Amino acid sequence: MKLLVCALETSSNVHLKELKQYLNDDIELIGIFDKNLGNPKYDISDLAVMGFVDAIKRLPFFLKLNNEMVTLAKEADKILLMDSSGFNLPLAKKIKKKYPNKEIIYYILPQAWIWKKKRIPKIEKYCDKLCSILPFEKELYSQKDKISYVGHPLLDEINIFKQELSNSGMVAFMPGSRKGEITKLMPIFREVAKKIDEKAVLIIPPHFTEKYINEVYGDISNFSISKNSHKTLEEVDFAFICSGTATLEATIIGTPFVLSYIAKPFDYLVAKKILKIKTIGLANIFFEKMGKDFIHKELIQENVTVKNLLDEYKSIDKNKFLSNSKILRVYLRNGSSKNVAKTINF
Repeated sequence: MKLLVCALETSSNVHLKELKQYLNDDIELIGIFDKNLGNPKYDISDLAVMGFVDAIKRLPFFLKLNNEMVTLAKEADKILLMDSSGFNLPLAKKIKKKYPNKEIIYYILPQAWIWKKKRIPKIEKYCDKLCSILPFEKELYSQKDKISYVGHPLLDEINIFKQELSNSGMVAFMPGSRKGEITKLMPIFREVAKKIDEKAVLIIPPHFTEKYINEVYGDISNFSISKNSHKTLEEVDFAFICSGTATLEATIIGTPFVLSYIAKPFDYLVAKKILKIKTIGLANIFFEKMGKDFIHKELIQENVTVKNLLDEYKSIDKNKFLSNSKILRVYLRNGSSKNVAKTINF
């Protein structure tokens, strides 16, 4: 069986790697995904964009890519879309129109619950099975037979959890996985690292080459380097993390941290003024849905300063954070990869 996969994000491919373990042996992946998982038409390293501005600049390429995926869908028995709704939802529409009998499965659903609830009827129209990783998503959909909560994939992938606070004398720095994120945060993180007594550990995505690291990160001589994020987050006492999946990983593991993010001015304006997004931390979003206070601090734009980062590092209630992380583990549950595999295998 051929499975057309469209997984453009690094985080999606981490989930895909876990999922692949439970797929039937006769399933061949085609499409867009990490080259380490098979033989994709496009490897994700060629596709990364950051924000609305970058997406607009590369629009002609992505329109061409969309059409290529529709053509490739002819060979596929089933379609698996993961996250990246800006690309995947139009793709689902085209595939369903051209091949109405092909089953389209959406795993890591579009975050319509944040600011685009009008997308939900389209998601239900173009997709046959919806695999939700958020407990509260199902209530937003009208076609309950299509959507199921499968558990959060991070609870499949993370197998180390803090039961008590660590005292290792180490602090982690995670400036993101996109070039724009890294270049904005690293100068600030370097200054923070100089002002703390603990050992500074820089966590770098494992697929980054030495050449790319030298070009993008700048001087990292004051950091120890790690390419194992889960193990390092479990070891350290605190972390400075760029907004993204890594913040949820740290929360689930139980490592106190502060979120930092510096967006392009236009992207920030759209998010704040037009989309009216109140919070960007995934764990904070979950706690808000549970009717609880935010679990961690978010420093955005001009508030990402050495002083503010150090203030949060010194003042955070680590015991409260650890207690909340245990609540989140129970809330999200696990089993996601096995549950999605069952949907695909049969």
